[in-house]
Amino acid sequence: MSFETFNLHPSVMAGVRALGYSMPTPIQSQVIPPIMQGRDVIGLAQTGTGKTAAFVLPILQHLRQNPRKRIRALIISPTRELAEQTCKVISKLGSKTSLQSVAIYGGVSMEQQNRGLRSGAEIIVACPGRLLDHLWKGTISLSELEILVIDEADRMFDMGFLPDIRNILRCILHKRQTLLFSATMPAGIRRLVREILHNPVTVQIGQTLPAKTVSHALYPVQQHLKTTLLKEILRKTRTESVLVFTRTKHRAARVAQQLIIAGYRVASLQGNLSQNQRQAALTGFRTGSIKVLVATDIAARGIDVLSISHVINYDMPESTDDYIHRIGRTGRVDKNGDALTFVTDADAGKIRALEQLLDAPLERLTLRGFDYAKLVSDKEPRYSQRPRRRVVRRQEIGKQMATK
Repeated sequence: MSFETFNLHPSVMAGVRALGYSMPTPIQSQVIPPIMQGRDVIGLAQTGTGKTAAFVLPILQHLRQNPRKRIRALIISPTRELAEQTCKVISKLGSKTSLQSVAIYGGVSMEQQNRGLRSGAEIIVACPGRLLDHLWKGTISLSELEILVIDEADRMFDMGFLPDIRNILRCILHKRQTLLFSATMPAGIRRLVREILHNPVTVQIGQTLPAKTVSHALYPVQQHLKTTLLKEILRKTRTESVLVFTRTKHRAARVAQQLIIAGYRVASLQGNLSQNQRQAALTGFRTGSIKVLVATDIAARGIDVLSISHVINYDMPESTDDYIHRIGRTGRVDKNGDALTFVTDADAGKIRALEQLLDAPLERLTLRGFDYAKLVSDKEPRYSQRPRRRVVRRQEIGKQMATK
């Protein structure tokens, strides 16, 4: 099967050819026909399978037939990064259609987004919170909406966005085509599906498992030696771009700082950064000026960088689903990738769950020449010593007053 099979308009096919697409992926080949027929669709597929193009192409095909310069398609995304990435796909695939899209998310000026909306965008890609802000202010109207896409629905559920999704749905009172894409299908999402989709076609591509192009390994290590081990692995391993996941934003910032001191081209991606800082980190990672990105799970979706050779779990993910989403950033489009996970004794239960999911024991590795018996890790710089100095001053003042 080729993309010509779908009988896409020449202006849409021009975008397909410009991106070098030739053969559709399994999710694309199975969901594009029912979407083009106007059916509601549930698409279940792991990350890196081409599902964004699977819904973008039918949207472009449908909207180009009768342009109105009104919002006719809404794609709801869980993160700013994924919203931006989806907009870029729309822009590239729709470069010859004259259709415009706007990304709507928090952390940036609403007026800037309003200018994009006033320019006649027919597709918006929005995070739930900022979309509700626009709806309540009246700067966005969904009265002419024809297609609704809920992307990464399970991630939306994990991040607590389900109430926001329901509030958004209350603003769409008329019939529309609804598409829902997810890697997994937790109970909360199943209930939502029953409420908002009409006689949907369900397409599931494989099991919810990591791509076969990814190899997995565990590195048992004490918590205080993780940063030192990470630096040694980076020094001794041939890599392209490396994505490192930590459990907390503070740890992401700290680990990134340690790697910068060690001479690596590094950035962090976490919740304490402004949108401009986050975008700069992603841009640098995509262009290759940044070789190591240290991130929280906020980056597990929305990063579409084919050159990521290694995903390193500095901290074991909380669930097997999180593991799949993290390592889905490597081994994409049939490229090989490596997933390395640092584990401590406290991670034994999570390791068992992961091995059960993969139906195979995971290889335990040790790094040759690394001192696993080291008692104290490298000293890490403090980000702010001011509170500590203030405490010292108060103690000194108290002593002075006591002697008077």
